[in-house]
Formats: sequence, structure tokens, C-alpha cells
Amino acid sequence: MVDKSEKFRWLVRLGYLSRAVLYTLVGLIALTSIGSIQQGTNGVFRTVEELPGGMVILWLLVIGLAGYGLFRLASTVFDIEHQGSDGKGIAHRIGHAGSAIGHFALAYSAYKFATSESGGSGDGAQEAASGLLSMPLGGILLGALGLAFFAAAFSQARKGISGSFMHRISTRAPSATRWLGGAGYLARAVVFTVIGWSLVRSGWFSSGGEVKTLGNAVASLADDGLWFTLTAIGLLMFGLFSVVLARYRIVPDMDASGSIPAFRAKLG
Repeated sequence: MVDKSEKFRWLVRLGYLSRAVLYTLVGLIALTSIGSIQQGTNGVFRTVEELPGGMVILWLLVIGLAGYGLFRLASTVFDIEHQGSDGKGIAHRIGHAGSAIGHFALAYSAYKFATSESGGSGDGAQEAASGLLSMPLGGILLGALGLAFFAAAFSQARKGISGSFMHRISTRAPSATRWLGGAGYLARAVVFTVIGWSLVRSGWFSSGGEVKTLGNAVASLADDGLWFTLTAIGLLMFGLFSVVLARYRIVPDMDASGSIPAFRAKLG
């Protein structure tokens, strides 16, 4: 019988695998089909939909991306990776919150494609942002979410430069893991900065510009030449890095009550 801890680990690993599919496709589409990436996240999911078995892949993305979002939400609320409650730890956990929300948004977009006969024509992120802006203090909350993405971008860049992410990856991982992850995290820092600015601009400056998700953020760099190419290559490498994580990431165990995870420090 599979216990709750084992189910949790498998859900997280499926999340990493889903993230691998998503980022690999984003990188490949950006490098080979500028027209598709200019459609943003919808263009990415439309490409998935057109693949053989695309509907199955879409549903796996829905489950996996939502599962990864739950993992990052647990990292924020329960501090399952022992970031701590000092300034540095809080910054890490705020970054995890931004990551959780971003992956929930991606899961919702994939869900719309998986359930819509018209191919998911709406923009889930923009709809959610419009709904939030219609609420009291919604603009303040949207801008604050943008700051969370800035914190996440800073964390991603620091990970990419320092290689600190290797501390929670098994020593059995391939030797190229450090360089795949480093390039991938730096590319994600660029993308998270673009997403964060779109949220701050929409929430605090009443800009008419759209709130961006992953594909839209990459597409917005299309006119920047070298930056666009380097970011696309970095995201492709991050996709490959996520494949490694799906197998070799050290995933926290659930505690004895089967509810709050506790970090498993022993490398395996």
C-alpha cells in the first residue's frame, strides 16, 4: 500500500516532469517558431494539443503543474525545506509563493485547453487579473504579487550563479546537472522579472498592458535579439534540468500525521 508520503513524492516528481515538458516546449517553440511563441502560453498549449496523444499530455500537465504548485505552496506555508523565518528565509518563501501562483495559473490554462472544444481561446491569467482588479484593494494585491515575482527572480538568479540548488539533488545526478540548472535558473530570472513587472504595472500604475504568464513573457522579448535567443536556450536547458529533477530531486517526506511534510536531509 502506498502511504501519503509516497503519494506526495510521486505528485512532486510528476510536477517536475510536467515542468520539463512545458519549458522544453517553450524553448523549442521560441527558437523554431516565432509565430507560435508570440501567441504566448496559448501557443504553447495549442502546440501540445496538436501532438499525438496531445490531450493526454495536456491532462498530465494540468495534474503535474497543479501538483508542483501545491509543493511550492507547502514550501511557503509549512517551510518544508527549512528556509527559516529570518529575512533571507522569508524572501525564499515569498519566492516560492510566487512560483506556486504562477504554476497554478499555468495549470489552469492547460485545464482550459483540455476541456474546451474551441481550443482554450481565453487568457486565464488576464481573466484572473481582471477579476482581482475588480475587488477592493485588488490593485494593491496584484502589485504585491508582482513583488513576489521579483523576489522569485532574484532567488532564481542567485541559484543560477551560486549553484546552491545542487544541495537538494542526489549525488547520483548527471555531471551536467550544475550547468543545465545554472543556465535555466538565469533564464527563469529574466522571465520572472518580465512577469513581475507586468503585474506591478497593471496593479499599481493602472496600465492597460496584459498580465503575462510564461509564454507571453518570452514572447515579449522577441524583438530583443540576443536576449531572446539566450533566454529561449536557457529555458530549453531548464526543461532538460527538470527531467533530471524528476528523478534525482530530494523530495520532503510527509510527517507521521501524514499532513505536514518534513525535509528529508539524507541524500539518496
